[in-house]
Amino acid sequence: MKVLHTFLTTSFLLIMALSSTSQKRLRDYGVTPGVMTPGTYNAITDVKGVKVGHTTLNDGDSVRTGVTAIIPHKGNIFQQKVPAAIFVGNGFGKLAGITQVNELGNLETPIVLTNTLSVSTAMQALIEYTLNQEGNEKVQSVNAVVGETNDGFLNDIRGMHVKVEDVLNAIHTAKDGVVTEGNVGAGTGTVCFGFKGGIGTSSRVLPTSLGGYTVGVLVQSNFGGVLNIDGFPAGKYLQKFSFSNQLLNNVDGSCMVVVATDAPLDHRNLMRLAKRAFMGIGNTGGIASNGSGDYVIAFSTAEELRIPYSSGETTNTQKLLLNDETSPLFLAAIEATSEAIWNSLVAAQDMTGIQGHRAERLPFEKLPLKK
Repeated sequence: MKVLHTFLTTSFLLIMALSSTSQKRLRDYGVTPGVMTPGTYNAITDVKGVKVGHTTLNDGDSVRTGVTAIIPHKGNIFQQKVPAAIFVGNGFGKLAGITQVNELGNLETPIVLTNTLSVSTAMQALIEYTLNQEGNEKVQSVNAVVGETNDGFLNDIRGMHVKVEDVLNAIHTAKDGVVTEGNVGAGTGTVCFGFKGGIGTSSRVLPTSLGGYTVGVLVQSNFGGVLNIDGFPAGKYLQKFSFSNQLLNNVDGSCMVVVATDAPLDHRNLMRLAKRAFMGIGNTGGIASNGSGDYVIAFSTAEELRIPYSSGETTNTQKLLLNDETSPLFLAAIEATSEAIWNSLVAAQDMTGIQGHRAERLPFEKLPLKK
């Protein structure tokens, strides 16, 4: 029996591994957008030290939601804060922690993404997580950063099914390497361009001559417009775009974009980087509608720029990337954001949720894209 159990367990793990590697992405169809080179995983985790974790809640006929956590580095983030900035593309959203990040220019907790009515739960979890970390015994203030999109079309959002333990699970199970995309985590119940949206990620690595830096992006796609894929008018071709039909013509919902880089950028240039990532949303056909909360959170993992919680020094000396050297990073952020959104659509699968509402996957194989 023990041998049988071992065999079954090994078989299950092998099936799970094959399943995770078989998930389709844009480049699996031969489409290679942009001119810059992706990293090893073509994911935000190509930025060294960054980890991503998901908790997916897909229960019964109406719970379609979850949590995605992004961890900037493996240490105590509160004790070793990272430079950060948040750009507001359209402010119809509930992004917790934005004012302190932009006032002080740093991030002191993991970033958590979830649904609109679970922001307070995620904040509580981040506060508990931070207070319970070794070295934080005297901490009395925590700026929890939580982003959201409204997944109420597919999810029983009023049921507030996300619990503190779900958020903590996403944080504690976060890992580097391959990032699962589509109907997972905070993207479980999202809709994008009238199709099933979700979590997507991508990255770009600058050539050595331009610094060799990496820019990685993760998105929670839940917005509308007229879908464009690498220059092809996909939404128009499929006759499914905002205001074109009566079933899924709502362009509201929001888009959260998280940008990580190992380039030595301070708050000012991270804000500039975040603004360019927002251009990546427009590149896919997003219109930042009235009811869409569209935000970009950007941070740098450069160790030399970390901000200690307490220090005996009264000044600091930092080496920052010159303004003239930032343009390649800007293009990297635009390309990676666009591809992350396309990946979120390609990876997503059909989903039926509350009250029988249904969001179908993007029928990518029907598009006459150059391959």
